[in-house]
Amino acid sequence: MTYLMMGRRSVLAGAAALPFLGARARAQGNQRYASLNIFIPAAPGGGWDGLGRAIEQVARQAGLVGSMQFENVGGAGGAVGLPRFVSQRRGRPDALMVAGAVMVGATITNKSPVGIKDVTPIARLTDETSAIVVPASSEIRDLKGLMDALKANPGAVAVGGGSAGGIDHILLGLLIKSVGRNAREASYVAFAGGGPAVAAILGGQVKAGISGWSEFAEQIKAGRMRALATSGEKRIDPSVPTLKESGIDIVMGNWRGIFAPPGINAEMRAKHTAFAKELHALPAWKELLQTRGWEDAFMEGSEFEAFLKRDHDETTAVLKDIGLA
Repeated sequence: MTYLMMGRRSVLAGAAALPFLGARARAQGNQRYASLNIFIPAAPGGGWDGLGRAIEQVARQAGLVGSMQFENVGGAGGAVGLPRFVSQRRGRPDALMVAGAVMVGATITNKSPVGIKDVTPIARLTDETSAIVVPASSEIRDLKGLMDALKANPGAVAVGGGSAGGIDHILLGLLIKSVGRNAREASYVAFAGGGPAVAAILGGQVKAGISGWSEFAEQIKAGRMRALATSGEKRIDPSVPTLKESGIDIVMGNWRGIFAPPGINAEMRAKHTAFAKELHALPAWKELLQTRGWEDAFMEGSEFEAFLKRDHDETTAVLKDIGLA
């Protein structure tokens, strides 16, 4: 009798395991990479790092990737890490880099000899609205208060954000220009990642901050930061107006995507692109975008290449216009 009971338990256990084994087999069948190295040319805690970790979360859950390793090299909006990725990952089929709009502006501002043109574009994945915030204890109560302070003396209003020349810096320059002052008068404090910027804002080291909404969302929700405005076409939070709604004709987004190293062949590039498409099609990815407040900005192939050239030219023009290049 004992033997029969044991046998029945084994059969039941085996039957219960079949769905799991089937799911595992399907996952392995969908696997694009046994292992994938993700290079983040920024410190942990920022938007690029957040996107990289989001890719890992969804891709591993879906069985597209066996394991993922990360390397963060921060500094100068990606201008420090980018040359390292180009030289050390050249031709490697298991490496991807997360980067975006900030790198375009930062490499132009820093006159970097290495730029996005030196890597292999795979796909644009997301676009994010920027948020303009102050610590909850700030005497600046709304956007008008900040704009009045910038108009009176831009140099007296220290504003923290990402790298010099990046989206955050450009947005501040445009805000200062909108009140009739010179963007060169800005007191902009650049940080290597979202974590240090948040700490500086909360610690009162700067009067205000500019970054992607997702980098400030937790602090805004907890009441430690006050959001004055966002830079998108529409509100991301019902209680926070856009710049356009507030009478300032500025609309800006912060796109992010993935890039492969130089020197890979057409077959490897096609594999990376197929991975990006499969990731983008997953319901879990769409759910994650909604949770993070990221817009779906998927683009690949020649369309993405054309976008990159256009973005570089437009960013160069804006930087020159506001005196940052």
